[in-house]
Amino acid sequence: MKSWLIIGLLLVSSGYAYAAESVCYGVPANGRLKGGVKLPTRGRNFQAYSEAGAMLGRTHAHSQVVASIVKAYADLQRSVPGKQYVYGETGLAEGGPFKPHKTHQNGLSVDFMVPVLDARGRSVPLPGGVSNRYGYDIEFDKNARYRDLRIDFEAMAEHLYALHRAGQRDDGAKIDRVIFAPEFLPKLFASRRGAYLRQHLEFTRGKVWWRHDEHYHVDFQVRCHRR
Repeated sequence: MKSWLIIGLLLVSSGYAYAAESVCYGVPANGRLKGGVKLPTRGRNFQAYSEAGAMLGRTHAHSQVVASIVKAYADLQRSVPGKQYVYGETGLAEGGPFKPHKTHQNGLSVDFMVPVLDARGRSVPLPGGVSNRYGYDIEFDKNARYRDLRIDFEAMAEHLYALHRAGQRDDGAKIDRVIFAPEFLPKLFASRRGAYLRQHLEFTRGKVWWRHDEHYHVDFQVRCHRR
C-alpha cells in the first residue's frame, strides 16, 4: 500500500494519476490494452522523445509498467544526479497495431533513447526532431559516436538496473527482455552494473528488423489475458 502511495504522489506531481490497474491482452506483437496510462511528458531528469508524439497519444503503457518507469527515474535522480534520459514510443491507450512498430500492442513495450554525453562530457538529451524522426533515424558508428555525441553506457546501465529493481516491487513490472545493438553489448557489460545486467536480464542476441543502436527496446512482464 505504501509503495502505491509513493508512485501515486510521483504521478500526481507530474500531472498524471490513475485510479485502476490496466488490463492487457495477448502479446506485444498481437494484443490490446484496457485502461492504458500516459507517461509523464517530462520530469527532473527525463523527457519524452516528442511532445507532439505524446499529444497524439503514443506514450501510453500498462499501469504497472508506468509505475516501474516513474520509480526508476526517481531512483536515478538520487543515484546519478545530472544524468538526462529520454524515453521513446510506447503505445496507444487501447493498444493494438502501432505503426511502424511490430510490437508495442499490449502496453508492455517501451523504447528508451540511449543516454548520451556531449563533447565536454556532459549528459544531454538525445536530439530529436522531424529531420531525424525524433531520434529514431540517428545512426551511431562502430565507436558508439554520432557527431559530437557518444553513448553513455554507464548511464544506460544504471537505468536498466533501476528498472529491474523497480520491477521487483509489488506494483511494478519485471523486465522480460531487452533489445539493443549486439555490437554494443560488450561496452554495456563493461560498465559498473554490467555483471549485474548479464546475470539478471535477458538480452536479444540475434538480428532484429531495426538496428536498435539509438534506442533500447524493453518488453516488460505482466500477466495478460488471451487476445
